[in-house]
Amino acid sequence: MSDDRSRTGVLSTLRGLVPYMRRYRTPLVLGLGAMVLKDGLAAAMPLMIKKAVDSLVAGYRIEQLLWFIGALLAISAAKGVFQYWMRVLVIGVSRDIEFDLRNALFARMVTLSQDFYARSRTGDMMARATNDINSVRMLVGPGLLYSTETSLTFLLALVVMGSVDWPLTLVTLLPAPVVTVAVVFYGRRIQRRFEKIQALFSDVTSRVQENVSGVRVLRAYAQEESELQRFSELNRKYIHENLRLVRTSGTFLPIMQALVGVSFLLVLWAGGYRVLSGKITLGTFLMFNFYMGMLVWPMVAMGWVVNMVHRGTASAERLQQILREQPSIAAPPKPLSLPRPLRGEIEFRRVSVRYPAGGGLFDLSIRIPAGATVAIVGHTGSGKSTLVHLIPRLLDPQHGCVLVDGIDVRDLDPAELRRAIGLVPQETFLFSTTLAENIGFGVPDATEEKIRQAAGLAGLVSDIAGFPDGYQTVLGERGMTLSGGQKQRTAIARAILRDPGILILDDALSSVDTLTEESILRGLGGIMRGRTTILISHRVSTVRHADRVFVIDKGTLAEEGTHEELLLAGGFYADLHQKQLLEEELETI
Repeated sequence: MSDDRSRTGVLSTLRGLVPYMRRYRTPLVLGLGAMVLKDGLAAAMPLMIKKAVDSLVAGYRIEQLLWFIGALLAISAAKGVFQYWMRVLVIGVSRDIEFDLRNALFARMVTLSQDFYARSRTGDMMARATNDINSVRMLVGPGLLYSTETSLTFLLALVVMGSVDWPLTLVTLLPAPVVTVAVVFYGRRIQRRFEKIQALFSDVTSRVQENVSGVRVLRAYAQEESELQRFSELNRKYIHENLRLVRTSGTFLPIMQALVGVSFLLVLWAGGYRVLSGKITLGTFLMFNFYMGMLVWPMVAMGWVVNMVHRGTASAERLQQILREQPSIAAPPKPLSLPRPLRGEIEFRRVSVRYPAGGGLFDLSIRIPAGATVAIVGHTGSGKSTLVHLIPRLLDPQHGCVLVDGIDVRDLDPAELRRAIGLVPQETFLFSTTLAENIGFGVPDATEEKIRQAAGLAGLVSDIAGFPDGYQTVLGERGMTLSGGQKQRTAIARAILRDPGILILDDALSSVDTLTEESILRGLGGIMRGRTTILISHRVSTVRHADRVFVIDKGTLAEEGTHEELLLAGGFYADLHQKQLLEEELETI
């Protein structure tokens, strides 16, 4: 029963590759056609040799000999031409499919929602985009080519041999049942072990990626030796499984070669006897030996092909797992259009978001007028970031709805909605490219003047003046060459450059001092005017000039009002203000 399910899974996996192969059906059909012609010519050569030997035995003539030599040379030349085009076309198609698969995988990865990445590892995604795609390429290129070629060669040889002398052909097929059993037995073992190897390769890649990304923490806690031991143990398991696969494949190949040798011995014994007894001619005997020589490669290659096919199907299934994933947040069938120009009115209507580990938002309702600057404050984990992530649909509420200019965001195309929003997230991410390209990210036609203007508004100009290459300074991975404050200001400049209708700063000034904060807020004053701006901060100094302040506590709205109103109310906001005033006084002592 499990074998039936396994076969069904393999067929389903291979069916998933059909759309990619269909795009290149013309070169694929031409390549396979060249293969058929090549194999047909190869199968004709032993027949030509049989006729030549039998003719020469009957009576030698130099003209006849030259004719046979010329015919064999012509067949060999034509066979070489068809073999060249067979490889160029079919292997070329495999490279095209590799290109398409990698693009499709990347396109799916960038559209999948946050919940997918919450349960997936970066290293595993990298392994699928490299090793697995390469294995699938080998399946649809050399795997398809050689499995078809070996099968066709075997069939043509057997048809010709059977039509000439079927008793001798039956003798040559005596090892065939053993070959079938060996192929099935070892094929299953190879696939299981390769699946385990790919899973371990994902673990190794993930471990490397995590340690490289967290190298500062690793050194700070002096865990280099400990992590090296863990990696060595994981690496040892990976090598151990690879060696098990090598031993399996290494056993398979000698068995196939031994069966080829047995077949040769049977032909020599039975064929020699039939020649001596006059049942077949010397030419027929030589023809059988030539065909057995032709069948050596298919029988030996069968092990390699089985290995390749099972590796490819295991990898194809791993890729299909990603390609079958559907983003939990997607555009509706008929999305509505945002108003032009965007006014920026936002309403959270009884929204609830519950996380499996606890926390979130609970039946929360807030209305933000168009063009207003509002602030959201609260304890860490109170739900502030969750709230603003609902606006660009990075999350969807489990209950309730979020409206932008009176339209439920779930009725909009997420891409169009996000283009109208400038979000500076709590965790700043920068790319390993130039500072100018990081600021201009998301605005392909950004001019140098606009980039400089955005950097000025974000308070970054004085820092850039000290960089060795100015705006063309290449940042390290995740912007490691910048300080925390410089990263945040770069992200702010990126958001400003988009000229969004809604600007969201999610604790985007936490890594700068109060003087720099004041300077950035003054620069943003003109930008914030006339557009809806949401400030999330732990500092009262950041939010005190907001038109309205919303205090979130344990996922619910605890307080609401202006800075002055909340100070008079004497609640959470007033306590926070008092504590920060005390901290500032202590810093001046």
